Amino acid sequence: MRPVRALLAVLACLALTAACGGTDAAAFPEGSTMERIRERGVLTVGIKFDYPLLGFKEPASGRITGFDAEIARLVARDLTGSERGIRFVETMPANREHFLREGVVDIVVATYSITPARQAMVGFTDPYYVAAQDLLVRAGETDIDDVGDLDGRAVCTATGSTSVDRLRSLVPGAELVVVDTYSECVPALVAGRIDAVSTDDTILLGLLDRNPEGLRLVGRPFGREPYGIGVRKDDVVFRAYLNGLIARYLRDGRWDRAFRDTIGTAGATPERGRPTPAPAGSAR
Repeated sequence: MRPVRALLAVLACLALTAACGGTDAAAFPEGSTMERIRERGVLTVGIKFDYPLLGFKEPASGRITGFDAEIARLVARDLTGSERGIRFVETMPANREHFLREGVVDIVVATYSITPARQAMVGFTDPYYVAAQDLLVRAGETDIDDVGDLDGRAVCTATGSTSVDRLRSLVPGAELVVVDTYSECVPALVAGRIDAVSTDDTILLGLLDRNPEGLRLVGRPFGREPYGIGVRKDDVVFRAYLNGLIARYLRDGRWDRAFRDTIGTAGATPERGRPTPAPAGSAR
């Protein structure tokens, strides 16, 4: 019964006060993940290190920048009292579930699309961002204006991503070049060894931001990719707490500021990715 009581305590706290999960350690149920993180003083976050505008390790400073990083820092502030109470761990599509299951990280904030297959292995919060799949091509490319134009073309995407399955379903005639990271796709595209890169529009915006010359975003999105924060499966108390934080960030302007300072610098508008906040006190 303890998890049920702890969940009810979290929901009551979120419903009654905006300060829940802030600097008042007594707000955290005994034995909860939130209490353990608060006592430790550090939130450990799995994140990408090579996705500009989302999760990117700056070569000069070593600082992790991007929208995912800013969302994680907001969570760290609510859990530990400081945005500096955070440790980032590089996380790839192939090890996200393992890192959560083995306790290597507390949460994964890494363009982690919510899918039924993944929900069988880990827990997900409500979406904190909604992306769509798109195409990145050479600026002079005139024959690719839609996903249907990829038939017979070489398309680069990453292993373990939802993009692979969607491309196979929509364009079975495309030649998929599946790599470990999308940063491998750009040199191949520039050199003409492939015809397009396809993944979430947010990721493509980041690649374009770092390689503005000679490339263009097609701008014909297809599919829907809701990003959730990954937690250990069945940790419903922690998930309910994080859902409350996400809803609050969407309402109080912190989500907008994080977007403006990261994805927004590439010219994207917040409406393209803003999810609808869950009702206060809801649990999913």
